[in-house]
Amino acid sequence: MQRVSMWLRTSVVGVLLLALLAGVAPLFAQAPSGYKAPRSKNADGSPDINGIWQVLNTANWDLVSRPQQPGPLYQLGAMFFVPPARGVVEGDMIPYRPEAAAKRKQRFENRLKAEAFDSDNGDPEMKCYMPGVPRATYLPYPFQILQGQREILFAYQFAKASRVVHMNKKAEATVDSWMGTSNGRWEGDTLVVDVTGLNGDAWLDRAGNFASATAHIVERYTPLSPYHLDYEATIEDPAVFTRPWKIRMPLYRVIDPGAELLEVNCVELSEEVLYGKIRTQTITGK
Repeated sequence: MQRVSMWLRTSVVGVLLLALLAGVAPLFAQAPSGYKAPRSKNADGSPDINGIWQVLNTANWDLVSRPQQPGPLYQLGAMFFVPPARGVVEGDMIPYRPEAAAKRKQRFENRLKAEAFDSDNGDPEMKCYMPGVPRATYLPYPFQILQGQREILFAYQFAKASRVVHMNKKAEATVDSWMGTSNGRWEGDTLVVDVTGLNGDAWLDRAGNFASATAHIVERYTPLSPYHLDYEATIEDPAVFTRPWKIRMPLYRVIDPGAELLEVNCVELSEEVLYGKIRTQTITGK
């Protein structure tokens, strides 16, 4: 009887928390920011957004809302399960074209297949490929912004990924790449980053959501306080989606005085998964 009573209390608290979160999220989306960020030491007097930042959400699992889901192996029980979450997509729906929606479903079903050089089979995160934009922002690892006047460097902990945002002179993509080519400008206190030249091999999350090599992404980083940035990314890709769509989330400054980006050499973690069978075939001759 005591266990039943405890379960009821826990359930009620859970429902109240969900209701509270449902009410708080719209407040974040509508909150006017009167905050004026401190100025950087650059001659242009731009806002200072230097620092180490990180998300506090689970968008890397799936950009849209979802219930909890079991992990890849039932033997692990509650370890590595997919947590429930509210989505970060405006309208909570990604406007896929029908053929692209079928492809996303296929990718989800094949997300645990470790096929090298095959973007349709196996999440690139599992293979230690660079995460692409915008996924690099909401991976569950910190990233650092190093702000200059001509260029702004984004350094990501996962897979040693990085990219340079060109602020003065527009850079053209000479070749498609995982992180694309980024050109930036200031609109008031908002850093606007225009991203093209992506190779289309990155996934947007572990659920198989994706964009193609023709994607055009516009990011917006707006200081909300000394410890928060409002992050938006608008994805436009007529080859995959019927219209542009947007994600939005807060980024949190890591205030630990000893914070730094530690080395994540995930290549050595994925080599056996990707190439172990090749090594075995070479040794056995089969």
